[in-house]
Amino acid sequence: MNLRRLKYFVKIVDIGSLTQAAEVLHIAQPALSQQLATLEGELQQQLLIRTKRGVTPTEAGNILYSHAQAILRQCEQAHCAVSSAGQSLSGQVSVGLAPGTAASQLALPLLQAVREQHPGILLYLNENFGTALGELVLDGRMDMAVLYGARPEIGLCSQPLMKEDLYLVGTHAVPNPGKYVDLSDVAKLNLFMPRSYNVMRRLVDDAMAIRRLSANVIGEIESSATLTAAVASGLGATILPESAARAMTGPAKAWMSCISSPAIQVPLSLCVSETLALSQEAMAVKKILLGLVAEQTVPVLEPMLAAS
Repeated sequence: MNLRRLKYFVKIVDIGSLTQAAEVLHIAQPALSQQLATLEGELQQQLLIRTKRGVTPTEAGNILYSHAQAILRQCEQAHCAVSSAGQSLSGQVSVGLAPGTAASQLALPLLQAVREQHPGILLYLNENFGTALGELVLDGRMDMAVLYGARPEIGLCSQPLMKEDLYLVGTHAVPNPGKYVDLSDVAKLNLFMPRSYNVMRRLVDDAMAIRRLSANVIGEIESSATLTAAVASGLGATILPESAARAMTGPAKAWMSCISSPAIQVPLSLCVSETLALSQEAMAVKKILLGLVAEQTVPVLEPMLAAS
């Protein structure tokens, strides 16, 4: 394999069409097809399935796609590091932020700090749910991500940042329990929750199971906008970390009540790949991010940052 063929393959998969990929790459389609055939011959695997609508990767193709992205990213980082030796830091750094988290509120301060301290760094911020962000970091398509949960996916290592209490969030259509709400009362309500693999869903399910309760989930939602609309409709309530709960109360015209008896806390961690080393630029951004989290003064958050 060589880098050019890997670049061609990634572009074909991204676009989903040999013809369109050839146009973007400014090469003839027969030449691009030949490069693909050579790559498949070297690996002795069919990488793409050709249809009238375009091309889709096979199982082997998906595996190569993930590795190719990581390889090309590392080569780009190596090139930037060598080119900028003795110069100020420059290049791209990507940071994932779980939506509605306390860390996502630092997006603008992070942009400002990076711009001031390292103007040559192009910062890419991605707000998405933890599963998607974790996969991006594992594949080498993202440098780091701030995710809920203390136990990251296999292949990721995490640094604890803080903990947040979980809150019940509802509108006037759902009786407001006041400042605190017992878990047994939460179990009586119609709830909108994420899927069972989500860390917050697992925490709630485990807490209820210990008390022989079960959540009455009437809809599983992993879109912030859809969840806000569902809660605003009055059909049910939801459970969120405090920062996300506060962010929802305005748009949904909702109230929030801290879950007690027992209190449930969800940890927030900074995750990076165990095998892919961070570039100098990414290390600089990580240092700034950790500093901003340490400076955060939201009283309800329990800082867990150790000196680094």
